[in-house]
Amino acid sequence: MIKQIKEQQANNVNDSCADCGSFVDIGAVVEADDTVLQLSFSGSDALLKANTLQEAALQRFPETKVTVTQHNDQYDLVLAFEFSVEKMIFQLENSL
Repeated sequence: MIKQIKEQQANNVNDSCADCGSFVDIGAVVEADDTVLQLSFSGSDALLKANTLQEAALQRFPETKVTVTQHNDQYDLVLAFEFSVEKMIFQLENSL
């Protein structure tokens, strides 16, 4: 069985587990109601960082709802995307 798996895969893949493979049930990764991204920033450029990500989110996904709040020297940015996939794409594109 292992030999057959190795013969069927590309040369740059090293997957010889008959039970585990390198697949995933996408429903286990993306939840339909996981649309809110909460980020906190602190330091002298905290507001600038929050505003930069806010602008990036709105430019990429204009329907995103944005809230920025200040607590002492910390800024909290809440991005509520319309769809969970938008949140995931935004996180990937911005290394979050």
